[in-house]
Amino acid sequence: MTDLSAFPITKRWPAKHPDRIQLYSLPTPNGVKASIVLEELGLPYEPHLVDITKNESWTSEFLSLNPNGKIPAIIDPDGPGGKPLALFESGAILLYLAEKTGTLIPADAAGRWETVQWVMFQMAAIGPMFGQLGFFHKFAGREYEDKRPLARYRDESKRLLGVIETRLEGRDWIMGQEYTIADISMLGWVRNLIGFYEARDIVEFDALKRVPAWLERGLARPGVQRGLAIPARG
Repeated sequence: MTDLSAFPITKRWPAKHPDRIQLYSLPTPNGVKASIVLEELGLPYEPHLVDITKNESWTSEFLSLNPNGKIPAIIDPDGPGGKPLALFESGAILLYLAEKTGTLIPADAAGRWETVQWVMFQMAAIGPMFGQLGFFHKFAGREYEDKRPLARYRDESKRLLGVIETRLEGRDWIMGQEYTIADISMLGWVRNLIGFYEARDIVEFDALKRVPAWLERGLARPGVQRGLAIPARG
């Protein structure tokens, strides 16, 4: 049996199945990237709920795995060379698991790097901008008298949706006819923007044609549906 005792995080979240990938997460737009890709790939894994509302990601055990204190993070007991590998950052997890399995990423170098660039686009732009819009539209930021931050993030979010809309012209998925980790990286964020963040109207989502259809296709996938609810909230 695989021994994961060298990882302090397993003391707080014990591994019942140490031979499986250990997932430490919460169903947030970033967290579901990891659970969705694991479901889509059919890899055996064990999910652990890290409740960020209780600051569990700032415990010493979690910080031993991710010093940045953010979910998701994983331990793969069968990492490179057969040795356990701990990994954080959702984009890195997507790339690692896709390359580990040779799935959800094109085999040719050009297609691979094109996919990587769209994952980086999500990490650098969609996540931060949509998240800020959520803060200023729904959460504490909405109380600010100065509405310029809200306007800035609203306009930038609309622009980013326009980038995806243009990219999807003549394509079912970000990379064409092939569903990849580029789609997985974005689905949860777009869903969250118009759902949990309640920003559908202010970003004029229904004026788009391709992005809503893409989102509907993605959310219809069984692996996505399962991944959106993992780990189950207590």
